[in-house]
Amino acid sequence: MASDGSISKLQLSIMPTLAILTHELSELVSSWLVRLWLIAAAITTFLVVAGNWTLMESARLIAIVLVTYLVFPWFFVVIVLGISPVTGSRLDALADGILSRPVTRYEYLFASWLARVVVVLAVFLAVTLPAILLIVFAKRPVAADGVTCYGVVTALFVVSLVLTFLVTLAFCAGTLLRNALLAIVLLVFVWYPVNLVLHTFSLEEFSPISLSQALPTLLRTAWSTEDATSESGTNPEDIAALMRQTNQFLSVLSGTATPASEPEGSFFEQGSYEDLSVWRVLLGYGLPTLAALGLSILLFSWRDL
Repeated sequence: MASDGSISKLQLSIMPTLAILTHELSELVSSWLVRLWLIAAAITTFLVVAGNWTLMESARLIAIVLVTYLVFPWFFVVIVLGISPVTGSRLDALADGILSRPVTRYEYLFASWLARVVVVLAVFLAVTLPAILLIVFAKRPVAADGVTCYGVVTALFVVSLVLTFLVTLAFCAGTLLRNALLAIVLLVFVWYPVNLVLHTFSLEEFSPISLSQALPTLLRTAWSTEDATSESGTNPEDIAALMRQTNQFLSVLSGTATPASEPEGSFFEQGSYEDLSVWRVLLGYGLPTLAALGLSILLFSWRDL
């Protein structure tokens, strides 16, 4: 009986949060911004995969699909979705709802943030996951380059983490500035220069550009070095080196010039990320996400409605 009472009290305590979450999700799903983003992301992914189907190795092709969410162009959509809940004309309706109903500021803010994270990650996975499965399991005229199940799962996780961080950062900016347009302009004109500075030091723990370049390495990573060697009998890095040497040898025999690097993968050839640590990436994006969410709640709790 005591346990039943505690469960019922817990259900009653989370009912306002669930109601707000359901309402926010229904509004986001029915919005034209999310629908158009889903369509545009699907078309862009199809064009990227189809255009490079016979040209790129699996790791680099998957990385290019994921880069559109880390750097450009879907960065802007994620920012807009994150900023909107506590800015502009919604503030008046929000004040009436909080002051006239048994809903706390914390419940509203957390449910609104969670709804935006869920929608962003749902669109991301709905578009990228089928494309990745097609790239990995379809028979393509490109040699296998050692993409692993662990690498795919980890890459999806770290990109989802960065998207969550971007939503939270925009959420914090919208709470602080109250003006959606000003918050968007500030984030775009501050985030990209800061990102370029971080990228200069190849800090994948803080820069989405550096993390994008590290994705092919991450996608080829096995659970352990022994697993990577036992699966194919050779280390994936040795396979890649052997393929480059073979291409160079064939180009010499045919009398054609050997390119310094593959044109399709030049973006991913600009850094060395063999020491990539998922734990460092988790801390590098996870801690700022928690800090931004905590700051948003703190600022909103001090605000006069």
